[in-house]
Amino acid sequence: MAVAYLQPKDYVARMTPDSTAYSEAEALAYTHWLATHHYENFQVVSFLLPKHLHQDFYNVYSFCRWADDLGDEIGDREQSLKLLAWWRGELQAMYNGNASHPVFVALRSTVRKFDIPMDPFDRLIQAFEQDQRVTRYENWQDVFGYCVNSANPVGHLVLYLGGYRDEERQRLSDYTCTALQLANFWQDVTVDAAKDRVYLPLALLRKHEYTEEELFASHFDVRFERAMREAVDVAQDLFDRGLPLIATVDRRLALDLELFSRGGMRVLRKIRERNYNVLKARPAISKWERAAILLRCLPRLIVR
Repeated sequence: MAVAYLQPKDYVARMTPDSTAYSEAEALAYTHWLATHHYENFQVVSFLLPKHLHQDFYNVYSFCRWADDLGDEIGDREQSLKLLAWWRGELQAMYNGNASHPVFVALRSTVRKFDIPMDPFDRLIQAFEQDQRVTRYENWQDVFGYCVNSANPVGHLVLYLGGYRDEERQRLSDYTCTALQLANFWQDVTVDAAKDRVYLPLALLRKHEYTEEELFASHFDVRFERAMREAVDVAQDLFDRGLPLIATVDRRLALDLELFSRGGMRVLRKIRERNYNVLKARPAISKWERAAILLRCLPRLIVR
């Protein structure tokens, strides 16, 4: 059957009980389309990533994108939980040899090729389920605990695709992925507030005598500035700890890793340049800034 080229929310709205499996060619075409038709700070696949890995990155990205949208784009928490449970069932069915959804028809060849365990995929689903149930985090430990499922599995998946399975690289990757998640949180404070979510630790806000009510009212003053300064410093420290990973992987994969790290750090820099006022406007990276980061990374990688 022909795959409908639809974003996840639209796809779900048109789903039928038809369980006919998509052909692998149709499924691969769909994940390629999905991965190349959505805004990101950087493209899912850079032009220097080895070409033989492109489709596998599209397949993994499509799984993550679907899980993310089922959690964030449905608009009803109970319905999102039902859909995420369905998504987990599709994941388990794929690992049991039965795939019908185009994402899983495409993903199964990647999983087999790189011998990827189910755990990182399942942990991502757990994070999106947590988003439906938990909207506040008391302290840094709670925030980091969320990142263990929401961000760190993505780094492990990238390492699997690069042929790396060791704990040391995964540990360094966890620093980077948690830092990227925090940079995204600090970039999207008002976006998350609109969804009744606060990822800034409540203990941090209390430390600086700033309230949730003021946050939802987008009230900026020196107290919020101090809280955000501390939050940015925590993310920066994690980026710094994770940067050594770049020197331990294939040069072309290293470029993608460095682009994402430098992009995340650029977000933190833009927050500092705005005197930490993320309540007035969302700090975003422009096309020219992305190009500048790429040019900055290339010479170092060529020398390596």
